Amino acid sequence: MKPIKTTWFGIQRKIIANMTTEAWQTVPHIGYSYEPEVTKFMDAVKRLNASGKFESKITVNTIMLKAITEGLKCAPELNAQIHFDQKRVKGYVTEYEDIHASMTWVLPNNEMMTINLHDIGSKSLSELNDYINDTARRIANTNLDEVMYSISFDDTIQKLKKGHVLKAVNRLIGAKFGKHKVETLKGKAKKEYYQIPETDRLTKEDIRQGTVCISNIGSTTRGIHGRCTMLAIIPPEVFVLCMSSVQKQPVVVLDENGNDIVVPGNVMPMQLVFDHRALDFGKLIPFIKRLEGIFENPDEIFNW
Repeated sequence: MKPIKTTWFGIQRKIIANMTTEAWQTVPHIGYSYEPEVTKFMDAVKRLNASGKFESKITVNTIMLKAITEGLKCAPELNAQIHFDQKRVKGYVTEYEDIHASMTWVLPNNEMMTINLHDIGSKSLSELNDYINDTARRIANTNLDEVMYSISFDDTIQKLKKGHVLKAVNRLIGAKFGKHKVETLKGKAKKEYYQIPETDRLTKEDIRQGTVCISNIGSTTRGIHGRCTMLAIIPPEVFVLCMSSVQKQPVVVLDENGNDIVVPGNVMPMQLVFDHRALDFGKLIPFIKRLEGIFENPDEIFNW
């Protein structure tokens, strides 16, 4: 074989590789493919933006993020973290009132990373829109290698405190020595960077794990017929959701006489995955029913 290119993992790819490896090694994943018909919902989104209610356009991503928080409020068991000791076969799950969403974000370098969107369940649609726009602004001012190294270093220190000495030492060696070492800012560049106020850039608190993970591949796959089928739950979270792009499909509806007919429709495939150690499938039902209610009666988004 003739190699074309060899690329050593940078800090972003190291973190993703480590987290997803741990996920598939430790978490028993259970997935459900949810395919709501969203024609009325998408029409309501257009009417909302045409109403002049908001200064800037509200994207489908933002409105869906708000809809998902409404679903999570009906299913608090999904907005949780698990702590399980397999050796001693004991554990517990902690549910949270605040919804901190680890949202997959396309970065300026076209790589993807999860950004922690804080307390989005308490925000109105307008506040959520402003928050997401401000997050994009702060990302543009952020040295992502620097902020991700800081949280990776903190995680290594926590492993040391828990007695995982060998793992911590190996991580430190991998980060600071050899071809695969992580390059961070130094000298004048580092000083200038940290003079940027934290309100104008991301900090490690914006990268830290949230209470639930949400991904929207639909924003990058418009016009492509397909859907996400596999998702990694990042411990200690217990639930992850991925939205695919809205797709034209034949759907069955009732005509004016109550008969089934097939018509063109719009379907938004979603993949819902939960940690079977923490949950059974029944815990998803209130979440799904709440979303069904929103899609069936979407004018409620005008009150968000």
